[in-house]
Amino acid sequence: MNLCISEATTLPGSFAEDVAAFADTGWRAMEVWLTKLETHLEQHSIAATRKLLAEQQVVPAAAAYQGGLLLSQGEQRRAHFDQFRRRLDLCQQLGIATLLVVADFVDEADATSLSRAVASLKQAASCAATANIRLALEFRSSSRFCASLDTALAIIAGCGEPNLGVNFDVFHYYTGPSKFEDLALLTAANLAHVQLSDVAGVPRELATDSDRVLPGDGDFRLQPIVQRLADINYAGWISLELMNPVFWHTKATQVAELGLEAMRRLTGKIGQ
Repeated sequence: MNLCISEATTLPGSFAEDVAAFADTGWRAMEVWLTKLETHLEQHSIAATRKLLAEQQVVPAAAAYQGGLLLSQGEQRRAHFDQFRRRLDLCQQLGIATLLVVADFVDEADATSLSRAVASLKQAASCAATANIRLALEFRSSSRFCASLDTALAIIAGCGEPNLGVNFDVFHYYTGPSKFEDLALLTAANLAHVQLSDVAGVPRELATDSDRVLPGDGDFRLQPIVQRLADINYAGWISLELMNPVFWHTKATQVAELGLEAMRRLTGKIGQ
């Protein structure tokens, strides 16, 4: 298992500032926040960005997030797919192997939503395959559609595309309708990316992204999850993703250093 840190953890910083902070504190990989990267590229070339990453010895492991692909229709669907294709091109040029996809936010999901989502995600995966990029579908606990791990895996299975897997965000796993036994559904083949965080002293049904704390500082049972990853020989990335404003107002190098220590403590316990 390989550790990386999401730029959402240091959201106020620029792309270049994040790269420097992560490198200075010992991180060797990052989960790119696409809007930060796109803002960075308004002033810097792809070549200069590749040089920056190479000089700092930071691997862009994955990119987050692309939305609007599963259930949108008409002009909205075309706009989302146009953005998606541009982002695939960015990922390909920077060597980002995994692009995270989030299910659409909808007020209601009808009986045709699942079949539409499967058809759209299959098309997206086919586009990504031409760029040699894997898609990671994220379920979100507050969503009216694709809120649980088993639903996300059912959509993925329905697509039948080898470059498509699930993004397992432990926050959404614990705060939504997913069940502990759903962990048994994860395999090395269907698991594309992992995001870790914790929550302390907040009822799960009230927890929001801003309640995320460092892994090991909260109430989530993270050890069985990380052990499951080891049991299935998961060889992908495990990302630290904290969307807590307290961390956003803390020096980025301090947050990154504390985060790396927490992730190493957690993953270092495997097999003990």
